[in-house]
Order: sequence, then C-alpha cells, then structure tokens
Amino acid sequence: MIGTALARASLFGLVLATLAGRCAAAAPAPPAAPAVFGVGGRTPLLVVHAEGAQLYECRAVSGAGGAWTFREPIATLIKGGATIGRHYAGPTWELDDGSAVKGRVLVSAAGATAADIPWLKLTVIDHRGTGALTGAAVVLRLDTHGGALSGPCPVVGELRPAPYSADYVFLP
Repeated sequence: MIGTALARASLFGLVLATLAGRCAAAAPAPPAAPAVFGVGGRTPLLVVHAEGAQLYECRAVSGAGGAWTFREPIATLIKGGATIGRHYAGPTWELDDGSAVKGRVLVSAAGATAADIPWLKLTVIDHRGTGALTGAAVVLRLDTHGGALSGPCPVVGELRPAPYSADYVFLP
C-alpha cells in the first residue's frame, strides 16, 4: 500500500513537472458542446482548463498478457493562468475555495483524433463545501487533447500516465 502511494506521488510529480511550462498561458474559450449533450443556451457557472494525465493500469486479460485499463485522472485546474484546483478519481473536481463535485457520465462524444479522450457530459451526483461549484448540476469535458492509451501492456500492475488537456464547463 505504501509502495503504491509512493509510486502515485512520484508519478503525479513527474506529470506536474512535465506540464509546468504549458500551464502559464490562459486557455481560450472552450468550443461549443456537441448537440447530443443538449446544453445549448445554458450559461456556465465556471469554465476551467485542465492539464494533467489520464492514469492507466496494466491489467490481466483472458489468455496471456495484459491490456491498459483506465484507472483515474490526475489534473490541475487552471483559470486565468492560475491554478485554482484539481481533478482526480471519482471523477471529482475540487477547487481551492473548498467546493467540490463528483460526477457520473451521461453522454460521450469522440475526441478529435484516436489519441484524444472523449468529450463528456456528466451529471453531478455529489457536492461538498461551498464556493463556485455549489450550484453545479452538469460538468462538460470539452476540447480534449491526448490522454488515450490502449493495447497490450508488458507488466500486469504497471501504471502509465497519458498526458492530456481539456476544458471543463460547470453548468447549473
């Protein structure tokens, strides 16, 4: 358990160091959500940019070998060039103001390329604290870049980060 925690901490440090240079610039406005998300005309409570990694684990599959399986996201949430929170397993988004939400996927749309994780519409299933996310009912993941990993893997139990960025839009 301690070895796993140390490996995760080291992996998170590596991801943050890799992304540090890319976090300084403010992100442009996110693109419009796909029509299938059914959120047109709604005014966002908050829009943030995320830089981080989708963490995958090599898991055994029937027969020999293993396959990469999504485990959890690890990302920094950025607004106006400043870090304002983090995104992690759950999926959960937690802001420095003490507010947090946990979501469940409702609708998925393909990313721009096979290397990009899907765009998502999630419903908020849990709230914590008070702050900017207090009134959030829906979370959109848009404009994804990277983060996809698939195929066979060499060692069952191995963890591998796939760097990604995305914009998250929180709607009432």
